[in-house]
Amino acid sequence: MRVLFLTRLFYPHIGGVEKHVYEISKELINRGYKITIIAEHHDRQIAQHQNYEKMDVYRIPVKQNWFKKVQIWWWLLRHIKLLREADIVHCHDVFYWYLPFRFLFPTKKVYTTFHGYEGNMIPQRKAILMHKTAETLSLGNICVGDYLKKWYGTKPTLLTYGAITFDKKATMRHLKGDTFHATFLGRLEEETGIMIYLRAIRILKQHGITVHLTVLGDGSLRDVCEDFSTKNNIDIVYKGFLHQTKQYISSADFLFASRYLSILESFNQKRFVFAVYNNPIKEDYLRLAPFANEISIQKDEFSLASEIQFYLQNRHLLVEKITKNYKWVENQTWDELVDQYEKVWGRRRAFM
Repeated sequence: MRVLFLTRLFYPHIGGVEKHVYEISKELINRGYKITIIAEHHDRQIAQHQNYEKMDVYRIPVKQNWFKKVQIWWWLLRHIKLLREADIVHCHDVFYWYLPFRFLFPTKKVYTTFHGYEGNMIPQRKAILMHKTAETLSLGNICVGDYLKKWYGTKPTLLTYGAITFDKKATMRHLKGDTFHATFLGRLEEETGIMIYLRAIRILKQHGITVHLTVLGDGSLRDVCEDFSTKNNIDIVYKGFLHQTKQYISSADFLFASRYLSILESFNQKRFVFAVYNNPIKEDYLRLAPFANEISIQKDEFSLASEIQFYLQNRHLLVEKITKNYKWVENQTWDELVDQYEKVWGRRRAFM
């Protein structure tokens, strides 16, 4: 059985979608599938075609301009054999890549996974229309998050929040004193709320609570963050984007994270999560999740600082929530997620 995944970016690029495709591809290969992945080519040090861990990976050289779609369609037309030979085509947020070929191969099994929304923007009509088009022309779809139903009107075949490799040996930290270590996971952009976290740390410092911060990520606000932390004498270590984050999550007292994968990885290391939002769709992204009541969700630095103080003063509540989240995430594995993919594709697990 040949599966073709279409995704904007892929490993070694770091991101939630990239890891999602990478991990489910590994599991599918273990089950006997042949996996081909087509992504954009951004790192010139990486070959445009390579076999990586038995995944046949192709990368499309594109320029980031208005002509990009035509470049992708032209590349796919010249490599139409990849589409023709696939038993299943599964698009990860980039259904428009396959749109012209949907009519060229009307009987081809095609599916879509909707992973997210448009940055820090409220979805406009064009984005909603593209989602509905992908949903209508796909035989089934997977929605990463319940908020997609509300904001895009999508009717999911399967609803998920991502997955992890469950850590049976994770241990809980016992918080003591007034000095703590936190880890931030995400891009240094407005939508991830990095400045809200930094301003909350400043407020906590004024109340005698010191938070040392490790940042796993980078972005356009890097200089702004550095200037703010210097002026306010906040201790920050920038590690950039990393493939392996476990040691930085497990060494933290608590986590600053607002994306599903980072949140699940924090649960997997028995760490409590403080998340922030700065627009209505991000609020629903967090509050409509099944674990919403077991994390702290705040809209500004004042409420966040207050919440951190509250939980530090009521640490038994942290233990209760961490225990509940760890039990929940035990069933959110890549193996379980691939089972769900196979159900969407209408196949049983054992086919080899």
